[in-house]
Amino acid sequence: MLHLNQDQDIDSRGEQGGSDEGFYLNDLADGTALEIQTQHRNYRLIKRADTRVRISGHPTFCPEPVEVDIKGSFGSGPALKSHPGFIGRGMHLIFKHPLLGWITTSRILEVHKLG
Repeated sequence: MLHLNQDQDIDSRGEQGGSDEGFYLNDLADGTALEIQTQHRNYRLIKRADTRVRISGHPTFCPEPVEVDIKGSFGSGPALKSHPGFIGRGMHLIFKHPLLGWITTSRILEVHKLG
């Protein structure tokens, strides 16, 4: 899996963590907007269908909304745990960009549903 590392958006310190606080994409209605604050960026995500979303907030990967496929998020450290379709606080978001491939964000600090 390709992990792009531009502009310090990847957290490589291997912090332990993970949280049950977040959202499963399948539980959200199409059109639902989320605000995701990572250690280095603020993203805005709008759910399309299934795991497809429009995401913006990174000056290189998605300065304007781009449609991506969300893999989910994972916790780091010795107890690496993947959560397909879940966007959770304390974890790292993984999504597939149509041109750049797989991208992993720095650790998610906050996730809020807008509206």
